[in-house]
Order: sequence, then C-alpha cells, then structure tokens
Amino acid sequence: MATLVGVVILALALPAWAGITCVGLVRARRENGGLPRSPRRPWSPARKSAWLAVLAFGGGGALHLYGMSYLPFLFPEDACWFGAGVKAYPDSSGTLPVSLVCRGVEIVPWWVNPGLLALAVTGTTATAVSVTSAVRGGRRARRVSDQKTVPGT
Repeated sequence: MATLVGVVILALALPAWAGITCVGLVRARRENGGLPRSPRRPWSPARKSAWLAVLAFGGGGALHLYGMSYLPFLFPEDACWFGAGVKAYPDSSGTLPVSLVCRGVEIVPWWVNPGLLALAVTGTTATAVSVTSAVRGGRRARRVSDQKTVPGT
C-alpha cells in the first residue's frame, strides 16, 4: 500500500505541483515585469466543461485502476493475504462494481465505488453541457453575423 501511495505521489502530485509552480512564476514575472499578456482567447463555457469532463473521466479511470489493484490476478490466494491477512481464495470478486470478498469481508475500500459513480456522473454531465454550449454558441455566432450582413440594419 505504501508503494502505491508513493507511485501516486510521484506520478500525479509532483508533476502537478511543478506545473502549478511554473505557471505561478510565469504569471508573477509577467505582472511584475510589465510583459504583455498572452494573446489567448477567454475560455468559453463549452471549453471549460469539456476540460471538466476530461478531468472527471481521467480521475475515474485512475480510481478504477486503484480499485482493481485489490483484485486477484495471477495468484488469487495472495489477494486475500495482502488485503485481509488470510491465506485463502476469495469468495467473490468483480471489476464493476469493484469488489473483493474474502471470508465475508469486503477488502476494497468503501469509497471506491461511490467515487466512480460521482466521477462518471460528473463527466457525463459535463460532456452534455459542453456539447449543448458549443451548439448554442455556434448558433448565436451565426445569428449575430447574419444580423450584421443584412442591409438596412
């Protein structure tokens, strides 16, 4: 378990911390040094919700892999040994919902499956919002451009 936490820290937390630090330094240098602002367009609601969907689905995938790390693969009796301290074959196991039962005790943490559900709902909702925002934004832009080209207005 400690090795898994270390891998998560090395693979996710440290690069995220380095990226946030780098962005903060660039912004501080830009504000203090009088550098011009970057020529980026502001984020539209469709783009924001698309990024939220990507993060939710990515987080759900990572959480599902974490939950699957408890399941037996090559040596089923070792899954119960590492999870519950009992050298026995699991009573049952499943990948969705993630479950491993050894001698009547659930080994997978209780928060894995509700977390998967919450991230799946968030990702699906954000995808739907992104698509509808993009369609409405495109219609609105066409409507504005049509009004500008109509003579007499």
